[in-house]
Amino acid sequence: MNKMTTLLKGIIKENPVLVLLLGTCPTLAVTSSLSSAVGMAAAAALVLICSNLVISLLRNIIPDKVRIPCYIVVIAGFVTVVEMAMHAFFPSLYDALGVFLSLIVVNCIILGRAEMFASKHKVFDSILDGLGMGIGFALALIAMALVREVFGAGTFFGMEIPVLKDFCIPILTTAPGGFFVFGILIALVNAILNATKKKPKAEFGCEGCPSASQCNKTSCDKEAE
Repeated sequence: MNKMTTLLKGIIKENPVLVLLLGTCPTLAVTSSLSSAVGMAAAAALVLICSNLVISLLRNIIPDKVRIPCYIVVIAGFVTVVEMAMHAFFPSLYDALGVFLSLIVVNCIILGRAEMFASKHKVFDSILDGLGMGIGFALALIAMALVREVFGAGTFFGMEIPVLKDFCIPILTTAPGGFFVFGILIALVNAILNATKKKPKAEFGCEGCPSASQCNKTSCDKEAE
């Protein structure tokens, strides 16, 4: 697989949140504010990259029968380090993320990449995969938080936006509003992917063609007609 393809696929084509629909719990829970979204994105991306690296290094050592428990132990170790660092240096962010920071241990994105990619590929490719998926996860969270905080609360990173102060839509900061924004972003990404897909060349059968009895072809494409 091309190195650039490995890096970029997680951003749009295989975006873990908006295409693969993984990690929806923290996505919906922490995107009511941009600061929480950025904090969760950074924490998850760091854990994802580091766990991919270690699991790739140990892929030939970890017994197949206990691979999932081993992956969880590796991921839990990095999550603990991230939690301790955030608690020490960013206590307000640590409190805002709450239990969802610890739940990174069982995040489907991280476990999924460990099982599907890191355990089968070399270290550098696994780092690129983790970086790409981390960027894709971060972009999804930030896009959702941007819409929900700016238009729902009329603020940007907690700073009031005077123009939107009297025109905000408070429901966007609630759970139903989160699902609404989530659905809109999924539809938008799917529309972009469908628009960029190469459509197969249309083929037309020979039934009803007046020249069918004199032609050896069984079908003809649009360009031939």
